[in-house]
Amino acid sequence: MFIAGVDEAGRGPLVGSVVAAAVILDPNNPILGLNDSKKLTEKKREKLFIEIQEKALAWSIAEATHAEIDELNILQATFLAMQRAVDGLKTQPQKVIVDGNQIPKGIIIPCEAIVGGDASHAEISAASILAKVTRDRQMAELDQQYPLFGFAKHKGYPTKAHFEAIAVHGVIDQHRRSYAPVKRALGL
Repeated sequence: MFIAGVDEAGRGPLVGSVVAAAVILDPNNPILGLNDSKKLTEKKREKLFIEIQEKALAWSIAEATHAEIDELNILQATFLAMQRAVDGLKTQPQKVIVDGNQIPKGIIIPCEAIVGGDASHAEISAASILAKVTRDRQMAELDQQYPLFGFAKHKGYPTKAHFEAIAVHGVIDQHRRSYAPVKRALGL
């Protein structure tokens, strides 16, 4: 049975897309060291990112943009990114397991939500790593465009440094306008 693990990165930040990944692992080609991406060093995540793409039976990375987050809300946009990731798999799974406590709407394959799944199920751990590395790379690229904001360091999360950058430099197009701190900065 092909089981796809699904996870996301980037629900909490004030800027950018929410990124989701889906992974079907190959039981005959195991990947050592898989874990919740937040429990791994950046160097280890980068190494595993490549290994997952080389060894998995199928993998897909998708996103929902900052505009879709503002239009739908973060939960629905996360579900949309997850659905896109599952739909992007070149092999169709018979079951989908998702990190969290809710099943994404729109996934028509039998689906199970698993709280803490990114630490307990290798498929979800692999998806967690693909999503986080992709999201972190997006923030590094945004940092190149807007070096005064410090996106490479805080990854768009609502830190003191990020709030200070918004206060000094304003809001950029990629900020999520539906988030309260961004609304306040815009005077809405």
